[in-house]
Amino acid sequence: MPSEGRCWETLQALRSSDKGRLCYHRDWLLRGEDVLEECMSLPKLSSYSGWVVDHVLRHTQENPLSSETAASSRSTLTLGQPSSGPKSPVRTPTFSPTSSVTPDGAEGKHKFQYTEPMVLQSSRGIKVEGCIRMYELVHRMRGTEGLRQWQEEQERKVRALSEMASEQLKRFDERKELKQHKEFQDLREVMEKSSREALGHQEKLKAEHRHRAKILNLKLREAEQQRLKQVEQERLRKEEGQIRLRSLYALQEEVLHLNQQLDASEQHRDTLKFDLSAFRTRGNQLCSLVSGIIRATSENGFPTAEDQAVAERALQEMRDLLTSLQQEISRTCEDKRRQDEEAAQEKQQESKMQQGPEAPRETPAPNQGPGGKQNEDLQVKVQDSTMQWYQQLQEASNQCVLAFEELTNSKDSQAKKIKMDLQKAATIPVSQISTIAGSKLKEIFDKIHSLLSGKPVQCGGHSVSVTLNPQGLDFVQYKLAEKFVKQGEEEVASHHEAAFPIAVVASGIWELHPRVGDLILAHLHRKCPYSVPFYPAFKEGMALEDYQRMLGYQVKDSKVEQQDNFLKRMSGMIRLYAAIIQLRWPYGSRQEIHPHGLSHGWRWLAQILNMEPLSDVTATLLFDFLEVCGNALMKQYQVQFWKMILLIKEDYFPRIEAITSSGQMGSFIRLKQFLEKCLQHQEIPVPKGFLTSSFWRS
Repeated sequence: MPSEGRCWETLQALRSSDKGRLCYHRDWLLRGEDVLEECMSLPKLSSYSGWVVDHVLRHTQENPLSSETAASSRSTLTLGQPSSGPKSPVRTPTFSPTSSVTPDGAEGKHKFQYTEPMVLQSSRGIKVEGCIRMYELVHRMRGTEGLRQWQEEQERKVRALSEMASEQLKRFDERKELKQHKEFQDLREVMEKSSREALGHQEKLKAEHRHRAKILNLKLREAEQQRLKQVEQERLRKEEGQIRLRSLYALQEEVLHLNQQLDASEQHRDTLKFDLSAFRTRGNQLCSLVSGIIRATSENGFPTAEDQAVAERALQEMRDLLTSLQQEISRTCEDKRRQDEEAAQEKQQESKMQQGPEAPRETPAPNQGPGGKQNEDLQVKVQDSTMQWYQQLQEASNQCVLAFEELTNSKDSQAKKIKMDLQKAATIPVSQISTIAGSKLKEIFDKIHSLLSGKPVQCGGHSVSVTLNPQGLDFVQYKLAEKFVKQGEEEVASHHEAAFPIAVVASGIWELHPRVGDLILAHLHRKCPYSVPFYPAFKEGMALEDYQRMLGYQVKDSKVEQQDNFLKRMSGMIRLYAAIIQLRWPYGSRQEIHPHGLSHGWRWLAQILNMEPLSDVTATLLFDFLEVCGNALMKQYQVQFWKMILLIKEDYFPRIEAITSSGQMGSFIRLKQFLEKCLQHQEIPVPKGFLTSSFWRS
């Protein structure tokens, strides 16, 4: 509504007026009734008037107020009076102090000049004004005093802070100086320590230098000694080479002489019942071999020990060849002589019948043959009982081969597959035997035992059993025995410690399956006749290569293996045999005796000592047998064993040494040193690789 808008405008205008801006106290009635009384009473001078005149008016004269200020004062004074009362005719006189200053700077007198009539205020106004002025003055004095005190306090605090900062600076300087002193001390200690370490290191370097100089001097002396030794060795090598060369010439001369004796045997061609061409061919080959060695050494310098050994083996073979021929000739001559004697006796009997009885004549003693006188103590042939046992084993082996001949020669693919699987199942576990943990060895034994017992075993990812073929068991037994002997020939020959794990498995299988043990012996005797012991004789009509195979040599393309390789194989098989006779399967029955125990080892040792030694072979086999089985024989036979060792040293060593050439003395010297050491300590050491109880717990 328009009237409402004007109303608000009016109120706003009143609020903006001078009166509207005045402050009104709502509690003025509480101050008492004297406020109204002062408004109704006549104005009078207050007791503060003199002070006001002295201070306020003087200040007013010094600082003249502007007309606006005067008007404001008037309005204030006017407002200080009650509006309903009469106005006072008295005006407030205004004094304006004037001061005249002379040009010379002299201050003039103050003159009070009436400018405007004063309006006297009420006593209460003057009192209030005076109070205000006094309050301001007191407040100013109080503020000045407070400011002065605050300044003093601040100055005191500044001095205190300055003193404290000075003390802290002193402490800081002291700490800094102390720290520098400590750092200096630490640095000094570090330098002293470094100096001591440097001196120690220097002393150490000096000691090392002296030590190295000493070592260098020793090395120089050793180098000089080595040089002198090499010079001496070179001189000895040349001397030995010359000796070997002369020996080779002597060997060649003897080989040629023996070959001439072979050619001289042609005169007996008519009386002999066999062809001599094989002997002559082999004799010519041996002569060519020795001549080739001499030609090669003349081109390359001096002959080596191996060359001499080859020539000596050729000479020995030539001797054996001539001995065999002479034995055959002697046997033939003896047979012819016997036939002639029998014919003469028959004629004599006929003449006796015709002429009458006569005194009997003495028959001549049989000729001992061209071989000369036989040794009274030792023999060449094996005992009859041992030979019979050897032939029985070979016969059993041959019968086993005949038993599975049908399986071997079968053309059926299924039979071939069964044969291959059975052979793998029998041979692979034996190939896995080595110096492994006892638990693994038991797994191999159980697998072989299960196969021989007819149980199925896993091989090549499928099941295999001997029951798949009627001849399967014979085939597996034969191949298993063959593999055991082959491991001795190859694995044990290269790693002597392998003899014991292979032997303990073979012994356990032998105990549970005796036929396998007999086949092992048959294979062993066939490949190593010295394990019987048996020295095969050269038979009439036998090819030389077949005879060498009977002796244990490997012959391929009419080439005989080297003597070192031959001895290595024989050594491996003898070591396996020596380990078998002393070991038993630890998980078997202890109540039963060993199927082929130490008594057979004692028999072997006694029989080989009753036979003539063979060059390089007997010494090697004796050493291998005693090194593996000597400790067990010592514990079993005790005093009797040491008597046999003394017999070997005193009686058998001279026989071995007599037939051993200079190039074959290595095996003899090794055996001799081994037995001398054992006799010195009165003990045969436990062989290396022997299976102890800790092996079976692993």
